[in-house]
Amino acid sequence: MTALHDSVTPPPSPCINLCRMDERSGLCEGCLRTIDEIAGWSTLDDAQKRAVWDSIETRHAEWVAKRFESQERTQGEKQ
Repeated sequence: MTALHDSVTPPPSPCINLCRMDERSGLCEGCLRTIDEIAGWSTLDDAQKRAVWDSIETRHAEWVAKRFESQERTQGEKQ
C-alpha cells in the first residue's frame, strides 16, 4: 500500500513548486489542483487529501490521453 492510501501516514502535499494556474483548465500546471484545493489543503483531513490525490491522478490520466490523441492526429496528418 502506498503512502497516499495508507490510513496511518498523512498524505503529502502534491505541490512541486511549479505554481502557475492555467486559465483554460483552472488547474495548477505543476500539481493539477484547483485553486480551491490548493487554498484549502491545510484544512483538509487525511481522507479529503486522499480524495484530492485521486482527482489529481484522474486529471493526469485524462491529460496523458488527450496528449496521445493529439500526437496521433498530428502524425496522421503528416502521412
